[in-house]
Amino acid sequence: MIARQGRAGTFALAAGVTRGVYAALRTRAGDDDRWRRVNYAGRDVDLYAGPATAVGTALAVGRGPAAFAVLAAAVCGAYDDARGDDRRGFRAHLGALRKGEVTSGAVKLVGIGVAGLVAGALMKERPVDKVLAGVVIAGTAHLVNLVDVQPGRAALGVLALGAPGLLRGPEAAAPMGAAAAVLVDDLGERTMLGDAGAHALGAAVGAAIAAGNGRLGLAAHATALVAAAVCGDRVTELVRSPM
Repeated sequence: MIARQGRAGTFALAAGVTRGVYAALRTRAGDDDRWRRVNYAGRDVDLYAGPATAVGTALAVGRGPAAFAVLAAAVCGAYDDARGDDRRGFRAHLGALRKGEVTSGAVKLVGIGVAGLVAGALMKERPVDKVLAGVVIAGTAHLVNLVDVQPGRAALGVLALGAPGLLRGPEAAAPMGAAAAVLVDDLGERTMLGDAGAHALGAAVGAAIAAGNGRLGLAAHATALVAAAVCGDRVTELVRSPM
């Protein structure tokens, strides 16, 4: 579908669907507490941007590995939005898993990791490239969620990460269009992407990166993403540790 629409068409489709779904959710669900959260500044915001951007991105991407990765990441993220606790970082969730406790974060980590590897395997031909593409897709999903700490950070991150990809092809236009559609509401602290939206958009950007790069590019991106994940986990641990 993307190849036929081109960059502008894909961007417009993703943005239009996202706005439509977002407006419909706000109208029908209203102030349902299940869709409300308190943000970092103590303000009440909704979570409608998450499913709206996931649907808009998936429809603009069309069928195939990228759409699968987006929807799988959105489902895993939504589960964490609904069932998550105050534990943060890979170590916390993996530590709980070693003790026999399956946290929502562990479900998200494993689910998005597997979905990324499956999508990567479908996108590339050689085994090494399949694995690298999977790491890039899952790693980018995690990176976008990692920067989603204040209003607009994740959406702006998607626009920044996706922009270079437009030079190679139209794949990055889908998450960029969806992110742009909710950016004003996100910055205005009326809504937030949550884990569902951040992971879905990140997975789409990762799929675009994977589609536009050969082995060397994939290896470079995968290395940078793993390093970012390790650093982010370490920062989270330091912030949460008692002084």
